[in-house]
Amino acid sequence: MCGTDTRTELSAAALEQSGCGCCSAGAQTMALPVSEGSVYSIEGLACGHCVQIVEKAVASVDGVESAAVELVAGGTSRLAVTGAASADAVRDAGAGAGYSLTPSR
Repeated sequence: MCGTDTRTELSAAALEQSGCGCCSAGAQTMALPVSEGSVYSIEGLACGHCVQIVEKAVASVDGVESAAVELVAGGTSRLAVTGAASADAVRDAGAGAGYSLTPSR
């Protein structure tokens, strides 16, 4: 899903220490505001490139003001969306990017 033909399986500890092939090792995760907008759970994200794909797809939906992913490599990441877009439109955008979004809270 990252646009590469080959994959190398890495443990979560290895990702934390070195980063993956398409991300800088010094990338930081930002805390998402939980009190505003909608929050979705998303599995399968492994790197910053995957995050960018999801954020760009969701941000392109009419009514979305912002879309930000908190990456948890090897676990369940969170997508925070603000704006007036419907949950169905946000989920469809995530599906179009290759990921399944589940509303959380």
